[in-house]
Amino acid sequence: MREAKKSRSIRKRKERLGNRMALVGIIFVVISLAVVVNFRGSSLREKDLSYQRREQSLEEQLEKEKKRAEELEEERIYVQTKEYIEKVAKEKLGLVYPDEILLKPVP
Repeated sequence: MREAKKSRSIRKRKERLGNRMALVGIIFVVISLAVVVNFRGSSLREKDLSYQRREQSLEEQLEKEKKRAEELEEERIYVQTKEYIEKVAKEKLGLVYPDEILLKPVP
C-alpha cells in the first residue's frame, strides 16, 4: 500500500512539475507577445508621426502651388491687356505713338 501511495505522490509531483512548466511556458509566450506588440506599436506610432509631418508639408506645398496658380492666372489675364502690350512695346521695342514726344537726357 505504501508503494501505491508513493507511486501516486510521485505522479502528482510530476504532474505538478509539468503543470508549472506549462504555466511558465505560457507566461513566457504571453510576455514575448506583449513585448513584440509594444515594439511594433511604437514603430507604427513613429511611422504615423512621420506621415503626419509629411502630410502637413504636402498640404503647405499644395497651398503655395494654388497661390502660384492664381498669380499665374492673373498674369495671363494681364498679358492680354492693352496696357501690357503698350508697356512692352515702349520698354523693349522702343515704339511710341505718332503724336508722342520723347525727351532724352544729354550725357
